[in-house]
Amino acid sequence: MESSRPKLLFLCFIFLASAASTTAHIAEYDEYWEKKAALARAASQAAYNPNPESVANTFNADVHREMDKAEVEHASTNSTRRGLRGRKKKGGPCVATNPIDRCWRCRGDWNKNRKRLAKCARGFGRHTTGGLAGRFYVVTDPRDDDMVNPRKGTLRWGVIQNRPLWIIFAKDMIIRLSEELIVNSNKTIDGRGVNVRIANGAGITIQYIHNVILHSLHIQDITQGNGGLIRDSETHYGLRTRSDGDGISIFGSTNIWVDHVSMSNCGDGLIDAIMGSTAITISNSHFTQHNDVMLFGASDAYSPDALMQITVAFNHFGRGLVQRMPRCRWGFVHVVNNDYTHWLMYAIGGSKHPTILSQGNRFFAPPNIHAKEVTKREYSPDNVWKDWSWRSEGDLMRNGAFFVPSGRDPDKSTFDQKDLIKAKPGTFVARLTRYSGSLDCVRGQPC
Repeated sequence: MESSRPKLLFLCFIFLASAASTTAHIAEYDEYWEKKAALARAASQAAYNPNPESVANTFNADVHREMDKAEVEHASTNSTRRGLRGRKKKGGPCVATNPIDRCWRCRGDWNKNRKRLAKCARGFGRHTTGGLAGRFYVVTDPRDDDMVNPRKGTLRWGVIQNRPLWIIFAKDMIIRLSEELIVNSNKTIDGRGVNVRIANGAGITIQYIHNVILHSLHIQDITQGNGGLIRDSETHYGLRTRSDGDGISIFGSTNIWVDHVSMSNCGDGLIDAIMGSTAITISNSHFTQHNDVMLFGASDAYSPDALMQITVAFNHFGRGLVQRMPRCRWGFVHVVNNDYTHWLMYAIGGSKHPTILSQGNRFFAPPNIHAKEVTKREYSPDNVWKDWSWRSEGDLMRNGAFFVPSGRDPDKSTFDQKDLIKAKPGTFVARLTRYSGSLDCVRGQPC
């Protein structure tokens, strides 16, 4: 009888761990959360695109079109090509070469027409509009000292509102979150025009919701929260367990767009997207000084992550990064026109047969001869992963970097031929990613 006790305790531990992973730090999984989870699952099913290759190819067509326009504009100014590649000088012309930035960034009236941004998402998160349908809310108070009844003027008060809101900031501020910031649906957090840092505290949680834009933020030095009573909407608060220390945690959520964010040194991942999250774009961002950068799908046992569809585009993976850029399970991930200048172990990895389409990226391998491979398959022998669809098209390999492909290409005869334009090759990446990270925008001037 005594010999069975360790086994029983082990099974209890596995059950509790499984419960924790499916409830994501919700200590009291009440009727409110059950309803939100059910609605989120329905939203994931509705957002899933059965033909993800068409989304990837449409994205590539947009890149080609906007790059062609940029080249024409460049030629008309009689500038040198070297000038095109350089950063914008004070008083010089604004240059934007990727389709997201060209949608808004070179307009001098961006501050008076902030919501134009809602038309600019591309890739799988292209339907994200955030707080477009709502009013502006101005954060005037950087404090975060009441988790249940946050005061008006704080960031926490804005994100828990049940109505759509476009959240902006009155001034530069450093916000130390005392506990995880639980965001409600239909929100934009827009840091353009000021320097906003979420630092030295807990991170941002996007759980069982939809339609959120995070833009022009610095998120750094994030630590675990202690948990406790935390409000997540106007009408509900509940008991939470300790948060993991992710910079941005996307859990069971859809239509999420993260753009022009600078992230470093978080307690767990920089960005995690798990538990059936889908219709996500991560773009124009800069990542540094971290081990586990991005996790897409948290468990080999959670097959609903097969709905996951994520675009990772125009980002700079920079100094001090180790691995997981991203690390994927189950879903479809389009990794396109990113600049990988640093990694210590590997860049792109996964398990449980995800589809990974790598197009037009630039990979600089580290000096370590044992870390030259871009890819890493985990927990599977060769005879299993050889059937996973991992493809590299137009990637630029530097310093001995190499990508190990596997699986078969999809049947492209089912696609509209106008969608089959290839991504810009990796030689264009420096131009496409040169403004990655949070922007130093000045009101009344192109950004």
